[in-house]
Amino acid sequence: MINPGDTVVNPVTGERLTFLETSRQTDGEYCLIEATVRPNGFVAAKHIHPYQSERFEVVSGTLTMTVGRKKIELGPGESCTVEPGKAHKFENKGDADVRFTCEVRPALSFEELIETMYGLAADGKTNKKGMPNPLRLAVVALYHFDHVRLPVVPQALQRLALSMGAPLGRLVGYDAVYVPAGGEAVPAAA
Repeated sequence: MINPGDTVVNPVTGERLTFLETSRQTDGEYCLIEATVRPNGFVAAKHIHPYQSERFEVVSGTLTMTVGRKKIELGPGESCTVEPGKAHKFENKGDADVRFTCEVRPALSFEELIETMYGLAADGKTNKKGMPNPLRLAVVALYHFDHVRLPVVPQALQRLALSMGAPLGRLVGYDAVYVPAGGEAVPAAA
């Protein structure tokens, strides 16, 4: 469970998120994070949030975003709001860290997804793009399907594929929420 001030790190994608305000503090209205992305760092995949908006505001460095088919370079003080249903991704193409805030509105299961994906990456259970193996991904993606999905594959086809893969993933022991081998909640690295 994410608490205010917790920091999680994805060593594969180069992202470091500190939770400034959590969904519990805002009654689910939103969560607010401060992100630092190292040079050549990136979000794991271009994605869509069907019911959430994300507002990115750069504090330092340059954030390269793709929103739909449009590339946007944001510098300090500049912001971009990604509306629900709009495909997007971000990366740091610069030579220095980029730091920005991101407000996710409403929060929905954003924090739980971040805990799971960053925990898997930290434990070496993802590929070099930050994605777990297909069966584990099917379990996680089906669980979060109402809140995040891929932009290219039609929704019905995604749901069908995940509905077939997730039972196999659960059969081999994967759960939608990742708990490290030590049995504790996903670590929030300081």
